[in-house]
Amino acid sequence: MSLKSIALTLAGAAILGAAGAYAYATRHGEIAAIAPPDPAGFDRALIDEGAIVAGLGNCHVCHTSTGGAEYAGGLALPTPFGTIYTSNITPDPVAGIGAWSLEAFKRAMREGISRDGSHLYPAFPYDYYTKITDADLEALYAYLMTRPAVATAAPETALPFPFGFRPLMEGWNFLHLSQGVFEPDPAQSEIWNRGAYIVESLGHCGACHTPRNAMGAAPKSGPAAYGGGYAEGWYAPPLTAATTAPIPWTEIALVNYLIDGWDRDHGIVAGPMKPVVNDLYEQSEDDVFAIAAYIMHLKGGEKPAAEQDAIVAEARARADKAEWGHPEAPPIPDDAQMAEGARIFEAQCATCHKTGGLPSPLGLGTSIWSDEPANLVRITFEGNTPGPLGSLDRAMPGRANQISDSEMAALAAFMRARFTDRPAWPADLVAQRISEARTDLAHRAAGGH
Repeated sequence: MSLKSIALTLAGAAILGAAGAYAYATRHGEIAAIAPPDPAGFDRALIDEGAIVAGLGNCHVCHTSTGGAEYAGGLALPTPFGTIYTSNITPDPVAGIGAWSLEAFKRAMREGISRDGSHLYPAFPYDYYTKITDADLEALYAYLMTRPAVATAAPETALPFPFGFRPLMEGWNFLHLSQGVFEPDPAQSEIWNRGAYIVESLGHCGACHTPRNAMGAAPKSGPAAYGGGYAEGWYAPPLTAATTAPIPWTEIALVNYLIDGWDRDHGIVAGPMKPVVNDLYEQSEDDVFAIAAYIMHLKGGEKPAAEQDAIVAEARARADKAEWGHPEAPPIPDDAQMAEGARIFEAQCATCHKTGGLPSPLGLGTSIWSDEPANLVRITFEGNTPGPLGSLDRAMPGRANQISDSEMAALAAFMRARFTDRPAWPADLVAQRISEARTDLAHRAAGGH
């Protein structure tokens, strides 16, 4: 880290500390507990609307642990500041939010303040949810309060000092929380505004697709917004024109990708994005088209049809010729590491990833074209089984037990050279991503989430 970065971090810590000290003296008040609402008291139409809101917000993804009851929390979220455990949001009055009034629920969603007045951590993306409309929050409240109550308490989050001192979040909020319900842009279409609303609030897309600063905040505007970020060890690529995809995205390609989990010219969804598209698979196509319309705005729009067609034709032809078994495929390289990578590919990958195989061509997959090798390493080790709901049996078994670290490095080098025309990934970066993936796998095998 540079001296300037250290100075900025220390200055930020000082600001947070001062704001936190003030916050400790002026803590947010507790909102009185209520008796859990009677599920029969909520209108059925409101509950159904809440199910849509919960799906667009992917609430169950974070608030359900592996093997746990839905919405009962307990999922461990690794952050640079320590592990945060998600909360139980079922209507149990003790372990969950059954004692929360609608007022308390809205405050948590918009301000990051729990019912008892304590601060929530922004791993819960209230800095995006603050833009949700009253109507959608009321529907979501009705939906959650009619889920089965689960009396299992989630593990307590205990971050190391000073991050475990929750009043420091008052300073974080002062610097990074911009409250206010989403305001439609009258100069834009209805579908554009619907997409903007979902992406900027419920979908909290920037939480993964934006790089976070030293304080763990994701900029909501400016050149960094949607410029690519990380989630659970996977790289969430840019949603802007900075994408490295060999074929420029179109609105219909995005719709395919977001509903079915794969697109012929962009590959398949894996990692933390898979439950997102599985939720969207169950949502209104109108909403998915709206999301795609707004993301294409972030990307600067589609290329002219003739230019797009020419790029597609060239990229597909190049990708087809690189496929294993194609009569015009390049020869096996003489370089020792590349030759080893080719051997591993033939032994572990070629059965499926060959000319005419079911998966999308590797030469079009964003994970291989990216500046970041994390996703290639992760999907090779962890696999993608089952595949996304709409991916038509496109699944992949993990190869972590069949491929050593040195073999993974050789395989990554070979695939990068074989299927793209981009510079090789730095060897130390590949080694780092392999080590991180191995550590995560070992943690899970030991009983971690």
